[in-house]
Amino acid sequence: MNLRVGSYELDIVARDGPLLVVVEVRSRGPGSWTSAFGSLDAAKRRRVRRAGQWLWDRRYRNDASVERMRFDAASVTFTPEGPRIEYVRAAF
Repeated sequence: MNLRVGSYELDIVARDGPLLVVVEVRSRGPGSWTSAFGSLDAAKRRRVRRAGQWLWDRRYRNDASVERMRFDAASVTFTPEGPRIEYVRAAF
């Protein structure tokens, strides 16, 4: 979690069999102007993809146990009833 990759930061990097999964986690409180997924704008997606490419090039390109990389997104919304978590595979 919170892996520093050059000047970038990745929230979660995990393995799912032969996949390397990068997960961007966004959270918002009940009074937010936008949703957690709504805050994942094009610039943020671009930065996460650059960080993933940097990680792939320097660590996983020649690792035979990793076939490809996938970018997922998780949304955590804090409500009076407790946190609500949504997860999207291959989000971007």
